[in-house]
Amino acid sequence: MRRQFRLPPDDETHLDSLGLPWETVVDANVRWLIVHDRPVPAGYTAERVRVALQIPAGYPDVQLDMVYFEPALARRDGGAIGALAAQTIEGRPWQRWSRHRTPQNPWRPGIDDVAAHLLLVDHWLRRELGAWVSP
Repeated sequence: MRRQFRLPPDDETHLDSLGLPWETVVDANVRWLIVHDRPVPAGYTAERVRVALQIPAGYPDVQLDMVYFEPALARRDGGAIGALAAQTIEGRPWQRWSRHRTPQNPWRPGIDDVAAHLLLVDHWLRRELGAWVSP
């Protein structure tokens, strides 16, 4: 796995603890963390995806935002997923989920990190399925 830039040590430790391959890449001067083979909740058309997080300059003081999936996700029940867009990363198509923190859940520098953002991504995935999510 490529490490074209380093993340803070706590992030790298957390990512290693997941037992999933991960890498950091720079594409068109944009820094990306890509986690491979990440499971998604039952109810989507894929069981595992690659998850990308854009790592902005100034992180970890600057917040992480949104999430990108490859392959693109769809609900098995045919329900629509809102606020999607296409994104190209390293010449491959990814699905951008435009999801953001709220004033009730702001980024907390020195507290929030990749682990916290991945928990938020899991919340977005479950929330999108609503009551249809399997136990």
